[in-house]
Parts: sequence; structure tokens; C-alpha cells
Amino acid sequence: MPPKTHPILLFDGECNLCNGWVKFVLRHERDPEIHFASLQSEIGHRLMREHGLPENQLDTVVLIEKSKAYVRSTAVLRVMRRLRRPYRWLAAAMLIPRPIRDAAYRLVARYRIRWFGRTVTSCLLPTDQTRSRLLE
Repeated sequence: MPPKTHPILLFDGECNLCNGWVKFVLRHERDPEIHFASLQSEIGHRLMREHGLPENQLDTVVLIEKSKAYVRSTAVLRVMRRLRRPYRWLAAAMLIPRPIRDAAYRLVARYRIRWFGRTVTSCLLPTDQTRSRLLE
């Protein structure tokens, strides 16, 4: 496990959109500090339990930051703040009321497999630089 000072992003490891999101974050992060784990992993299950979240909730990303768990649009936007410009500017969407942001998030989450597919035969393959940040 990384030190508690590192944020951890939990994602659906079988979803192409979610895997694409992780790759995007790895490419555009200002400082390489976020660690990643799939929601299906043992670590993912444990972290979900520790934060009072259902272990079988695969329709959201979860950001654990400073011992607090953020879900849905809030998790995404808090990650956006950690990216390089111009992407970090999208975090200004935090000004939109959470119920509206989360409604849009839930719509995409509901259809993400239909629209983007499922990673059945492949998985996120880390480079030597990112391998230490993938928790499994």
C-alpha cells in the first residue's frame, strides 16, 4: 500500500472507459502521485469496506484522498485538479451543484459498457514508470 499521503483512484478494471480514464490521468498528471487499483481487486474491496462503500459498486470511480472517499463526479473533478493545463481548468465544474453533476455522471456510467465496451481479454499494462503506482 502507498503511504496515506498518496491519493488512490479506484476504477472498474473491466470497463474500457474507466481504463481509458486511468491512462489519461497517467499521461496528464502534473505530479505522479496518484495510485490506482481496480474495484474488483482485493485492495479495491478492502478500501471500499474501510470507507463504508458497497464492495460491488462498480458504476463509479472512487478517489481516496487524505483518508476521505469521494465518488462519482466529485472524484473525477478532484482528479482533474491534479492534471496539467488545460485539463485542470475543467475542475471549475465543481461549481455546478453536485446533484446535477452526478445525474450526468450516472447517465454515462449506466451506458459506459454499451458505448465503450468491456476489457475482457486485455488489461491495463503498466510501464516501468507506472508499475509502482498500480496497487494489486
